[in-house]
Amino acid sequence: MMKLIASLTSPFVRKVRIFLAEKNIPYELVVDIPWDENTQVHTVNPLGKVPVLIINEEQHTLFDSRVIVDYLERLVPSPALIPEAAEAFIRVKRQEALADGIADAAAAIFIERKRPIELQSTEWMSRQQQKIDLGLKAMSEVLADNHYFVANDFSLADISAVCCLGYLDLRFPQITWRKQYPNLDVFMQRLSDRASIQLTVPVV
Repeated sequence: MMKLIASLTSPFVRKVRIFLAEKNIPYELVVDIPWDENTQVHTVNPLGKVPVLIINEEQHTLFDSRVIVDYLERLVPSPALIPEAAEAFIRVKRQEALADGIADAAAAIFIERKRPIELQSTEWMSRQQQKIDLGLKAMSEVLADNHYFVANDFSLADISAVCCLGYLDLRFPQITWRKQYPNLDVFMQRLSDRASIQLTVPVV
């Protein structure tokens, strides 16, 4: 059985967990926080980041959520979460990159705020905040009045958006994206009852 090395607050881990749930792929969840003193993440990922997917008993590993979900899509093609047709594929992967970029910027701010206040860079955090602000605007424009981000099917594009927006709710409740972009709020409410999404709601 596969093992997923994970932090339960990571939006990138959540993306993989939703993907696994949608594909009905069994796995063992191993919680290991990369910044904890006794972390073992570096032994399975030289970059020291989660998620890490251990795919077999020989301890072959995959890391980076984008690589992992691409592998899982090929391993279990149905239900399809990444379309094969070139145009739809690019739209899905572009939305994944946008959502991941917002989440990356938010995580960078969160980590920066853990440093002693005299060492924190307000200029650098402002640059990350700008990425979040512009990214949310772009995401809202992509979704428009549609139910899903690409075509009429639930896909990796939607999974990435859910994980990004859920992370903002968890770590940055002061960002009022629901009021600024009502279509994103409606999108999140519409998907909130989906089993894979309920199962993976991040907890502190």
